[in-house]
Amino acid sequence: MKRRVSSLLAEWYARGHRDLPWRRTADPYRIWVSEIMLQQTRAAAVVPYYRRFLERFPTIEALADAAEPEVLALWSGLGYYSRARNLLRAARQIAALGTFPRQYDELRQFAGIGDYTAAAVASIAFGEPRAVLDGNVLRVVARVENDAGDIRSPKTRARFRAVAQGWLERRHPGGFNQALMELGATVCLPRRPLCPECPLRGQCQARQRGTAGQLPVKLGTAQPERIEAELLLVRRGRRILLRQRPATESRMAGFWDLPGPEHLPDAASGADIGQFRHTITHHHYTFTVKAARAPKCLPGGALFRWLEPSEADDIPLSTTARKALRLAELL
Repeated sequence: MKRRVSSLLAEWYARGHRDLPWRRTADPYRIWVSEIMLQQTRAAAVVPYYRRFLERFPTIEALADAAEPEVLALWSGLGYYSRARNLLRAARQIAALGTFPRQYDELRQFAGIGDYTAAAVASIAFGEPRAVLDGNVLRVVARVENDAGDIRSPKTRARFRAVAQGWLERRHPGGFNQALMELGATVCLPRRPLCPECPLRGQCQARQRGTAGQLPVKLGTAQPERIEAELLLVRRGRRILLRQRPATESRMAGFWDLPGPEHLPDAASGADIGQFRHTITHHHYTFTVKAARAPKCLPGGALFRWLEPSEADDIPLSTTARKALRLAELL
């Protein structure tokens, strides 16, 4: 069974797969950047960010020398900004060593490099025989094994990791891991899996028992919270008023956004410009963008600036600000 899974995956992957830029390199730095960007983000969305990021920071030394606002500006719109901060912190740590860590246990010591990322970089860049365990792999294992364990449970994840490690093609671990993740991303889909196209259909116990649509099991999923909020579009000619989020707003500290009524209580609110939706994990926002006039004196204690739309790519501008400015046809 173990050997059969690895050979079937290798044959399937060799026949064709998505041509993604990080699959054309053996550079551990570039593989690492791609794996951080791909966390909770679709590959198609990552590609343009990956290319722009590496154009500006082609080596780990170039990234290590960068200022955080410049890194955040290039990350703007990709979300989960702690990833960018940790990437920069780890780049500085690794650059100081003078060599890129080659082993899983070494990689785990750096900021933002967890079990999955360390296994991916160690296997793809350096050939360490260690299976990865991401959402795609969890789904494939759950279905092939017909295992209804809760994938949020550490015991279930340890069991699934052992299964994937048992399947692993030890001579080509990087290729095996990429093939297994590709299978989950393109064939063994969360909804409506393409079972007739799957190279593991003969080994898949869930397919044989008709339970594929019920797996994997994830208990305790939080219910979405729906939130309505307002953003104020204050203009002075072509320039737009922005507010920088302070350090107390740790998740988005340093990013620039449109102010809300709570930030400009004396602003004169005008007509509605429109609405857009924005989701952050289980929080579903509906933002209403309103035209407004700034008060004579901007409040103290917060940073405000006037931005020309042409400068938007030069600063860490929040995704909500970008959506609002596109709604107003200013970007």
